[in-house]
Amino acid sequence: MQIERAISPKKDDLIASLAERARQLCQLAKLQEEAGDFETACRTMGEFWKRVGDRPRLDGLDDTARAEVLLRAGVLSGWIGSARQIAGAQEIAKDLISEAATIFEGLNLQEQVAEARVDLGICYWREGAIDEARVTLDDALIRLGDLESEQRLRAILNKAILEQVSNRPKDALRLLQESAPLLEASTNHALRGKFHNEFATVLKDLGRAGRREDYIDRALVEYAAASFHFEQAGHKRFLAAVENNLGFLFANIGHFTEAHEHLDRARSIAEGLKDKGTVAQADDTRARAFLAEDRFRDAETAAQAAVRALEEGDESSLLAEALNTLGTALARLSHCEQAGADLQRAIEVAHRAGDPESAGIAALTIGEELGNHLPHNELCSYYRMAESLLAESQYPEIKVRLGECARRLMVVPLAQPIVEVPVNHQTNGNGSAKGHAAVTSAFPNSGPEGSLEELVLNYEGELIRRALESSGGSVTRAARLLGITHQGLAFIVNGRHRNLLSVRTPVKPRRRSIIRYR
Repeated sequence: MQIERAISPKKDDLIASLAERARQLCQLAKLQEEAGDFETACRTMGEFWKRVGDRPRLDGLDDTARAEVLLRAGVLSGWIGSARQIAGAQEIAKDLISEAATIFEGLNLQEQVAEARVDLGICYWREGAIDEARVTLDDALIRLGDLESEQRLRAILNKAILEQVSNRPKDALRLLQESAPLLEASTNHALRGKFHNEFATVLKDLGRAGRREDYIDRALVEYAAASFHFEQAGHKRFLAAVENNLGFLFANIGHFTEAHEHLDRARSIAEGLKDKGTVAQADDTRARAFLAEDRFRDAETAAQAAVRALEEGDESSLLAEALNTLGTALARLSHCEQAGADLQRAIEVAHRAGDPESAGIAALTIGEELGNHLPHNELCSYYRMAESLLAESQYPEIKVRLGECARRLMVVPLAQPIVEVPVNHQTNGNGSAKGHAAVTSAFPNSGPEGSLEELVLNYEGELIRRALESSGGSVTRAARLLGITHQGLAFIVNGRHRNLLSVRTPVKPRRRSIIRYR
């Protein structure tokens, strides 16, 4: 292997000092790791560290060598734990990397501290702790200051990935554009491939959201560039990831034959590497393709396989996504009780991990797939959860799904009788106050009493009241449920239904800006 010739691990080629030997082996293991050959890198580190869960042997090493050994053992623990789905591996990796960062900090080696912080952020991301990952990567960038280095490129690229998985493709695109000048100076094929792979994924997502075929075409070109660089790096695992992403893209544009061909290749590569995590991701993507083809039983089988594999490891966001896919398949097979259980579990897994977006998607899916099988108030609760957790999503598709779900929620009250409508503060046709509760119905043949204008006013008031109660008094949310604007609903309540002012949340006065404009 070329990198092994560059730095030979043979004893007679290494400097006698134990610390220098440790640094040499760490350097070689890092090169092997960047080529995706984690098992060989683990063997290279064998003199100082053997396997995930072992404490590295640090006796006789100076501080720099100790930190290097700890960092490599931590990074490899994270990668191997992901590939083999080893429970607790990410926590082990975080502890080792954090210890290395502390030593580098004491030595005032800020670039090495930043490198460790980037690797720590990746571990948080694998666990689904998106906010912790984002803060950790920001810290790495702060430590680098104005230094234009490979670690800055790594930090920005991984931040872009976080924004993309958080449904913020515009932020991801901005970060990728920011990192482009750094990319031009890099000779690291694995890192260049990672840039093109992520750029392609963001273009694919923006293309789907905006129905931009030119973005889809550009995404295909970027995926091809990613494959080229990963082939140059010898990184088979990342090649499998590109194939999986291509499978997802083709499934979303309805080219299912091509989708399954790419997914077959992704799974074949991952199986050859015994990478259970990548196999599980390919299975989840295939399940989504089956859902798009209305092959619900096949989708359930593939999603079950993904869930079983991911349950063994620590990658909570991926598990939440697979549970969401499985719940959708089960719902469409009319296995509604089990579907609800799996979707609720997806919410819980995502919440525990710190991944609000995945929890929001699962809550939204419950409203979409189980709307005819759950009580109306329960559906409203899931809707409010989804709306809150997905508030920062930049995908128009998410906004559309939320709006459609809100409108469906209003169908249930329309089909149910309206009983004891509180109209104590409304006026009747001759201007006198009604001192009792009117009883009316949503059905025109139920014999309602009163003028058409009065009945319409009462019915409108009841719908608004239900929407406000379902929304916790929020006019904005109630307006979305009713399919009108915030301003429109506020005007109606203030003008025609002042008795409902007590149901809405109090209006908060806006703070005046401290900036004065001339």
